[in-house]
Amino acid sequence: MHPSSPVDRRALVRRHTVEQTTLDPRSPVTVGNGEFAVTVDLTGLQSLPAEYPVHKRGHEPDREVPGTLLGTQSQWAWHSIAGEREYSLEETTRRYEVDGRLVPYVEESRRGTPGYDANRWFRANPHRLDLGRIGFVATPVHGADGDEGDDDGDGLVALRPTDLTDTRQVLDLWTGTVDSSFSHRGAPVQVRTAVHPTRDRVGVTVRSALAAGLAIAVDFPYGSSDWHNAADWDSPDAHSTTVTAAPGGWLVERRLDDSAYRVHVAATGAELSHVEPHRVVLRPTSDVVDAVLEFTTDGRGDMVLLPGRAGHEDTAPEAGDAQEVLRASGEHWQRFWESGAAVQLAGSADPRASELERRVVLSQYVTAVNCAGSLPPQETGLVCNSWRGKFHLEMHWWHAAHFPMWGRPELLRPSLGWYRHALPLARATAQDQGYAGARWPKQLGSVLRETPSSIGVHLVWQQPHVVYMSELVHRVTGDDAFLREQAEVVFASAEFMAAFAQEGPDGFTLGPPLVPAQESYAGVRDRMSNPPFELAYWRWALRTANAWRERLGLPVQERWAEVAEGMVAPHVRDGVYTGVDVEPYTIRADHPSVLGALGIVPDVGLVDPAVMRATYQDVLRDWDWGSTWGWDYPMMAMTATRLGEPGWAVDALMDTTGKNVVLPNGHNHQTESLPLYLPGNGGLLSAVALMARTHLDGGAGFPSDWDVQLEGFPATV
Repeated sequence: MHPSSPVDRRALVRRHTVEQTTLDPRSPVTVGNGEFAVTVDLTGLQSLPAEYPVHKRGHEPDREVPGTLLGTQSQWAWHSIAGEREYSLEETTRRYEVDGRLVPYVEESRRGTPGYDANRWFRANPHRLDLGRIGFVATPVHGADGDEGDDDGDGLVALRPTDLTDTRQVLDLWTGTVDSSFSHRGAPVQVRTAVHPTRDRVGVTVRSALAAGLAIAVDFPYGSSDWHNAADWDSPDAHSTTVTAAPGGWLVERRLDDSAYRVHVAATGAELSHVEPHRVVLRPTSDVVDAVLEFTTDGRGDMVLLPGRAGHEDTAPEAGDAQEVLRASGEHWQRFWESGAAVQLAGSADPRASELERRVVLSQYVTAVNCAGSLPPQETGLVCNSWRGKFHLEMHWWHAAHFPMWGRPELLRPSLGWYRHALPLARATAQDQGYAGARWPKQLGSVLRETPSSIGVHLVWQQPHVVYMSELVHRVTGDDAFLREQAEVVFASAEFMAAFAQEGPDGFTLGPPLVPAQESYAGVRDRMSNPPFELAYWRWALRTANAWRERLGLPVQERWAEVAEGMVAPHVRDGVYTGVDVEPYTIRADHPSVLGALGIVPDVGLVDPAVMRATYQDVLRDWDWGSTWGWDYPMMAMTATRLGEPGWAVDALMDTTGKNVVLPNGHNHQTESLPLYLPGNGGLLSAVALMARTHLDGGAGFPSDWDVQLEGFPATV
């Protein structure tokens, strides 16, 4: 280590600038601000959407139409398609006997069973919208033989990859700008793209558009109920697009059933025309075009009115604002990289160190773009839809807990504040099930309504997450005002946890019914109990909730303490911890979440480190790695770190099996239907933060022969 040598942050970040010269269908780049983002192809816009497909999930009964990675999405943009009738969640409810009473769970209904239609509608609605596709189109070449491209009906033709030569693109992480260059019809074209840090504005500067025969089209789709697709291009009569002149440019007004939004367009060097029902075109009048588009909503329908996102007319963009967007982006991202923590590893002899450093830098960028908004993020962020754009609260920790661990708590606080908004739903769920406090849902969107599921509604490991994330923010900031404003959420979470635990002869137990974080046991959820990770997490969160009471001068809740200290010990079989304490004990597939009991969770006195060490080695022996997910490897690294095994931690983070691939753009690839997975990126940052803090505290955080420079890491859990 070099404790007195500061990290050259500009050099560190720019060492991992993303540069591409050929089309990689899995690796487009994104510009954004946490609330709003635009993902672009090699042209710097969204000109080639079919070349970046998101495929249908195999077992979902959706249409075959692929989605695209080239999305324009916001945390506020949601939509529902009207059902054939009014549906009720009661249609999907199943009741389980718990302690002599019937407890309702909103479960997924199978095809051909009562409640299936209601289940389908609730799972599909609300869904996140693709707000518009901004891409180059070309004017046709007179006298062409018909191979120029598809005429879009307005005298313009779509671009094809073969139309472009000399392609090069650079994502400058230090400024958050994308510089793209290519030649079209022999004319060189330069494009610069960025998003404003505090407004939902995308700025674009194009040089040589006129000479190259290019225009910029903005196409608007209907909302899609597909699992993987945010845009329906086949329902033109289901939505409306109107265009009017506005001060400084044009106003595009969009209506989709009860949802609505606006796009303010301003440009120099171009004129806008409304050429088709759902297409506007900026036609260049000179070789230099500066354009800015700002997306806003008034919050109607399923839309979410976020603070500072109202979009009043007097703050609409004006001609020339593209340069302001680029300038603001550069200043914002420089401040981002100069704040918080930093890790420099590239001086190490181990070649994995350089690659780990690349993953760390790029993960900071993609999570700040996609996971730092006012709502918990979906697993594919603001790039494309998965699970129809809904967010999963058990994944919120993996997306965003790293922000305070890296000294950037302000990036977690917006989505953490969402829990206060959702508290009435969580309280109602607990009350309906006969429990005190608040039970947090698993999957939902802008509407405060649980999504039917045979798995999600039985998960409980999201319950302590809000306590953990709140504790991280308070430890880093020491903000007593935050302590007071978040206390109700922390206490309501603990109330449910204490009530949910059932007292047995050996102590307090969890479940059944229950699905552990390792979802392999979902089919026998009605008899599953006591997964080790959840047991340890329960103890830690209840202790922490009581610590919050003491900080606020309140008496300790004796029931919380009784449950925390009385949790049953995790089950041991053949010298290792099992996944649950009943048959089948351990299924060797999906998440090896048993390791989280001493990894995500610190030592709470419930787990024997020697048995966990044996369990870790047992997992390594013959787990089904193809069935794992991107956050499993960071989880293993955290366990290895708490066991004092930094070599194991690096082995886990750099494992080449399973779904641990990190693409050139920094995203963690899973499958063709889940082409990026932000919990993998966030998990990596949480694991490295724990390794760094352990190293700074004198422990074995990194291998002893690595050259490690660390700065800015606060204390962690």
